[in-house]
Amino acid sequence: MTPGTEDLLRELAPQVLGILVRRHERFDACEDAVQEALLAAAQQWPAGGIPDSPRSWLVAVAGRRLVDEWRSESARARREVAVAALDLPPGPTEEHDDTLTLLFLCCHPDLSVPSQLALTLRAVGGLTTAEIAAAFLVPEATMAQRISRAKKSLRGARFAPPPEEELPERLRVVRHVLYLVFNEGYATSSGPAVQRADLTAEAIRLTRLLHRLLPEDGEVAGLLALMLLTDARRPARTDAAGLPVPLAEQDRSRWDGRLVAEGLALVGRTLGRGPVGPYQLQAAIAALHDEAPTAADTDWPQILALYDVLRRVSPGPVVTLNRAVAVA
Repeated sequence: MTPGTEDLLRELAPQVLGILVRRHERFDACEDAVQEALLAAAQQWPAGGIPDSPRSWLVAVAGRRLVDEWRSESARARREVAVAALDLPPGPTEEHDDTLTLLFLCCHPDLSVPSQLALTLRAVGGLTTAEIAAAFLVPEATMAQRISRAKKSLRGARFAPPPEEELPERLRVVRHVLYLVFNEGYATSSGPAVQRADLTAEAIRLTRLLHRLLPEDGEVAGLLALMLLTDARRPARTDAAGLPVPLAEQDRSRWDGRLVAEGLALVGRTLGRGPVGPYQLQAAIAALHDEAPTAADTDWPQILALYDVLRRVSPGPVVTLNRAVAVA
C-alpha cells in the first residue's frame, strides 16, 4: 500500500466510523466493521485504484459487514429493524463530519485514561492494535483486551455532542489525551528510544484536526502551537549515539524552521484574545525559547513572568520546577 493510500485511509477512518455509529449506535460492532472495510481497501485499492468516492465505498463495505454479522443472528427478532435500516442506500448524512463527536466519545469520562488513549489512537488515529501496543510497550493481547473493554463500556453511550454545560470539561479531556499522546512520543516513558516520532506526528495530526473543527478555541490552538514548537527541536534533541542533548547545547540550525514559524504564528494569533489557559502559556514559553538565536539570547525574565502566570492558572510540581530553572 502506498503512503498516499495509507494517509487517505487514516483520514477517512474516523469519518466513516462516525457515520456508522450515528446511524446504528453500536460503537463496538461499527468499529470492527470499519476495521474490516479498511483492510479490504488496503488489499483492493492498490490494484484496482481508489474509487471516485472512497468514503462512500468504505461506508458501503462496512455496512455490508454489519449486515452479515447481524443477519447471522436474524432469528432474534430485535435485530430485524436494525438489518432493515442497514439495507437502505447511503443518504446525505455522509457529508456530515462526525469526527469531533467521535473524539468526545473516545474520551468519555467513564473510561480510564489508558483506555481513552488507546481508543482515540485506534478509532480516530486509525492505528492498529499492534501499533498501539508497540507504542506503549505492552503485549498486543493486553492492548486488545483494553480496547475491547473500552468499546463495551461505550455500548450505552449516546453518540452526540456533549450537552453545552458539559462541553468545556469534555473538551479539556480531549485536549489532555492528545497532550499525553504527544508527550509519550516526545519523551517515551519506557523502552530504548528517547522519542517516538510516530506518536508525536499522530498527536500533531489529530490536534490539527481538532483545531480545524474548533478554530476559535484558544486552548486547542495553544496546544497545537506547543506541539509544533516543541517538535521543531526534535532533530537536535539527540546526538549521533542517540543520547539526549540539553536545550542549551542543541544545534539550533537543525531545528525545523517551518514548524517554528507555524507555531509562532499560532501563538501570535491566539494569545491574549480570550481567556488564557495552560496550553497557550506553555506555547508562549516554547515560542520564547525557539525565537532565541542562541541559548544566551533567551528572554528569561519574560519566561519567568509567564511561569508566574502559569503557576496561578495551572499549579503543579513540574511548573514549579521549570520556574525554578527560569529563576536560576
